[in-house]
Amino acid sequence: MIFSSIVFLGLFLPVTFFSYYLVPVRWRNVLLAIASVVFYAWGEPRYVILMIVSVAANFSLAIAIDRATSRRVLLLTAAVALNLVLLGVFKYGNFVVDNVDWLLERFGVERIVLKPIDIPIGISFYTFHAISYLIDIYRRNVKPNRSIVEYSLYIMLFPQLVAGPIIRYKDVHTQLARRACSIDDVSAGIVRFTMGLSKKVLIANQLGLVADTAFNVPGDQLGPAVAWLGLVCYTLQLYFDFSGYSDMAIGLARMFGFRFPENFDYPYTATSIQDFWRRWHISLSTWFRDYIYIPLGGNRRGEGRTLVNLWTVFLLTGLWHGASWNFVIWGAIHGFFLMMERLTRNGGRLRLAAVPVFVRRLYAVLVVMFAWVFFRAASLEQALQYLQALVGHWPKAQWTVSAEQVCSQQTGILLVVAAILAGGFYPWLARRSDALWRGLARRALDGWARLVLVTPALILSSMSLALGQYNPFIYFRF
Repeated sequence: MIFSSIVFLGLFLPVTFFSYYLVPVRWRNVLLAIASVVFYAWGEPRYVILMIVSVAANFSLAIAIDRATSRRVLLLTAAVALNLVLLGVFKYGNFVVDNVDWLLERFGVERIVLKPIDIPIGISFYTFHAISYLIDIYRRNVKPNRSIVEYSLYIMLFPQLVAGPIIRYKDVHTQLARRACSIDDVSAGIVRFTMGLSKKVLIANQLGLVADTAFNVPGDQLGPAVAWLGLVCYTLQLYFDFSGYSDMAIGLARMFGFRFPENFDYPYTATSIQDFWRRWHISLSTWFRDYIYIPLGGNRRGEGRTLVNLWTVFLLTGLWHGASWNFVIWGAIHGFFLMMERLTRNGGRLRLAAVPVFVRRLYAVLVVMFAWVFFRAASLEQALQYLQALVGHWPKAQWTVSAEQVCSQQTGILLVVAAILAGGFYPWLARRSDALWRGLARRALDGWARLVLVTPALILSSMSLALGQYNPFIYFRF
């Protein structure tokens, strides 16, 4: 089940929401936990037991780590290894076997036969939740939760279960036990959810049609205009798709009294790749910083070790996104430019801060778009061909599609609107209308005004979903 579906909007959400506020307070966590299991089982019934077993195992292991005195490192190592093995088998089993088979063929050895393993939805996210919880218990940053219901809710809460954001236990542990939710919270949650739904359905889905058309054509049959159009559309589709999902998750959580941290901060306005990662998928980048980069030594052990740590983190970030060499290359590209930025900042002649802001933003977004080619392409060969198409490498006689064929006038207008919104138009407008909203707030009308403003977007999104239009969700496969 996904948020942008008629089943979720017309059945699951209203039933869960009204049931939550009708049952006694002491039963609300139980209801949410059951609803989260139903939400997951609806789309992934085969693996719901796997998730429940993982929850039970990590709940017990955390308590054991907290109680232990002499074997805490061993227990933590075993617990983290258990989670990584679970993730590795399902997410990377086929990838490892395929690469081993490639080597075996070179030596004339018989291939290993392994049936394709389906990846459980959300396994990357709930595994990282569990690992961060175990490490924080080991570090004594938090105490283990002794309520299996509350802990289950931390791992399985349906707004963030299948695609994040990655929530730290320390950020929500008090909310798991007790939380208040006013009418203002519900109103704010509905507005945030609707904004995310609109980003997903009205923008990302429409741009995705153009992006898919361009990337589904063999790279050596593309001209530069179509290649650039497809890449720009994919760049914006990915942002509005994933940030829209994060907005929906944050809004849903707010409707039930939870406060989730922000996950995106207009990443395409970044002035460097380092700045981009402060703004893109913030919960993932901070997770890798706190649980991989800093434990490896961070930037405390000299320049050489720092660069190695950066490369390690971003190679792992690439692998986290998928079992493919394309994702490894994507992570390596980001690691390379982060390394170059660090070297120029710490002694090189070039100072990015001295470069005009427009040029820095152009540099950052072009690097990000270049890397997205590897992220989107189905194979390394396709990615390389697509990059060649961007620079007009393939002769015109081979081109099979034109920009006019894949992009209508309406899509062109939408593309301009999406670029403006991704460039930070909303916060700019919010700053200039601040006095108006303060005046409405004094009259307790601001919440109603926001609901009125987003209602047309909700109606249009619902109409689009009712018509059964193109509605994938990119990050489900991660």
